[in-house]
Amino acid sequence: MQEPATSSLPSSSDRSSSSAHQMEAKEGMESDEEIRRVPEFGGEAAGGPSAQASQRKRGRSPADKEHKRLKRLLRNRVSAQQARERKKAYPNDLEVKVKDLEKKNSELEERLSTLQNENQMLRHILKNTTVSRRGSSGSANGEGP
Repeated sequence: MQEPATSSLPSSSDRSSSSAHQMEAKEGMESDEEIRRVPEFGGEAAGGPSAQASQRKRGRSPADKEHKRLKRLLRNRVSAQQARERKKAYPNDLEVKVKDLEKKNSELEERLSTLQNENQMLRHILKNTTVSRRGSSGSANGEGP
């Protein structure tokens, strides 16, 4: 006769507003500290090799089932918290990426403008140099005897 998993989980407001002692006083509810202690419980349940073999034959004891359930709850809580943190971090990461790309785009546009101006100036110089060479070399070659 187990209670539903949701009823045995303390809410975040319970965890932040009450101490661990108050939570342990509530019957049927495990505190985060109790659940975090679960991995230490594993060594106490095993009596020896013969006890382990007999347990495999008979199935899991209620204490082992509860231990396994608490471990699963802890893993689930940790996983859910990590998912919430990733969900919060994702928009921030996108904002940083947008700012970086906008900065890079601005730098590239500035570089493009500089190179276009330089190219236009060099074309103008080349045109003036070519026209002046034709004029001076054309008159020297065409007017000889």
